[in-house]
Amino acid sequence: MKPLIHAFFDEATNTLTYVVREPQGRACAIIDSVLDFDYASGRTDTRSADAVVEFARKEGLDLQWILETHVHADHLSAAPYIQEKLGGKIGIGQRITVVQDTFGKVFNEGTRFQRDGSQFDKLFEQGDSFMIGQMRADVLHTPGHTPACLTYVVDDAAFVGDTLFMPDFGTARCDFPGGSSATLFDSVQKILALPDETRIFVGHDYKAPGREVFAWETTVGAQKALNVHIGAGKSKDEFIAMRDARDATLAMPRLIIPSLQVNMRAGQMPEPEDNGLSYLKVPVNGI
Repeated sequence: MKPLIHAFFDEATNTLTYVVREPQGRACAIIDSVLDFDYASGRTDTRSADAVVEFARKEGLDLQWILETHVHADHLSAAPYIQEKLGGKIGIGQRITVVQDTFGKVFNEGTRFQRDGSQFDKLFEQGDSFMIGQMRADVLHTPGHTPACLTYVVDDAAFVGDTLFMPDFGTARCDFPGGSSATLFDSVQKILALPDETRIFVGHDYKAPGREVFAWETTVGAQKALNVHIGAGKSKDEFIAMRDARDATLAMPRLIIPSLQVNMRAGQMPEPEDNGLSYLKVPVNGI
């Protein structure tokens, strides 16, 4: 039951959204959707999500799952909007509760903000499995970038979120609260233990120097041999030293402030205030 995969690339945030569908049948899942957001005006737009919705409707697909690989720090999730249009259950890793607790404090959320993951329909753990129609999906807990990162393995396809990028670009940063380069190294080993021919679909692409086109599909074998950060047998100590040094030079993602507040709520905006508007906080010197 090798899935058919259709990718949508959002160049504004370098994000990949995937529609994962049965090879024969109508059941599908959507992984890592995007809600467009203009920070300067505070306005949202659904053009990226609408393209995914239109594709699903045109193909006559039955959306069963809207999956998040983690709480993204670089784009807002369109999961509630897509659920309203197409149905399906919203899923994320069980350790979302750790992320909610951490950033609930950062953003000084009150007691009305639930930190139990109840905003999501399903919380997955290492070793869980679920069905997309007749296709079985298996869950790997792959933290390091964030505590709640998951990899979804559907037959010969692995959706790794930010854990791995294309081999010429390397691996995810680990300097967000709750991140760990040592943990990321161990998580990558879970992915690299999959068969070499397993297709890997990355969550972002930024075009490594010298590459002229965006790319998002590779294999476990290619990652083992060619990944510039962790391939060719690099040791854990080498990786930690490289990753920590590199992370110390990186700026925060442009949309990290709104993204975290929205995505830890499963894509919902903060509750409206008495004037009917939702507000996003900026913690000064808080991140």
